[in-house]
Amino acid sequence: MAGSRLEKFGTIFSRMTDLVRAGVLKEAEKPVWYDVYAAFHPKKEPLYVKPLVKRYGKVTMQVPDIFYKEDVIRAKFYAVYTTGPRAFDLFKSNFVSTSQRFVEKYNELEKQGDVPEEALFEETGRALLAEGVVLRRRGTPGVASESRDPVLGMKLTDMLSEQQTDTPSKAETEGEQVQDGTTETL
Repeated sequence: MAGSRLEKFGTIFSRMTDLVRAGVLKEAEKPVWYDVYAAFHPKKEPLYVKPLVKRYGKVTMQVPDIFYKEDVIRAKFYAVYTTGPRAFDLFKSNFVSTSQRFVEKYNELEKQGDVPEEALFEETGRALLAEGVVLRRRGTPGVASESRDPVLGMKLTDMLSEQQTDTPSKAETEGEQVQDGTTETL
């Protein structure tokens, strides 16, 4: 009985009494509550009694879902935005994920009360963008096409042909003139 840590096998007081009686615990090592409990026993002994339930068939435990407000916001965040290519850095104790920043900014804007409830999610995304946190929506390119540099969209052959038409020929740059197959230096 002394080896069991479950309270359904005797009370804590009876187990402590057995440990003291067996010499495992010295009188000086007794807990503070032991003498008080010995002097003032409760009227009803606190015993664990397994509830008697009539079970017919297979009984399944119904565990209720526990949802916090932050969980609902975070689920909507992950449904709308991607997390990006990097994983969470759990080695840094002060690391704050993008979704956590979003939840904190959402709660902050909600406390201010300036933004209506319907537009709060979108406004939170805009506020984080103003702070420098870039959020990518699912299914959209990472950078908007109108903000891209037009040079990035050009093909290599187009760039080479444009470069050849814009720059003067090598002969003209060296100061030579080509006339009827002979070259003259200026």
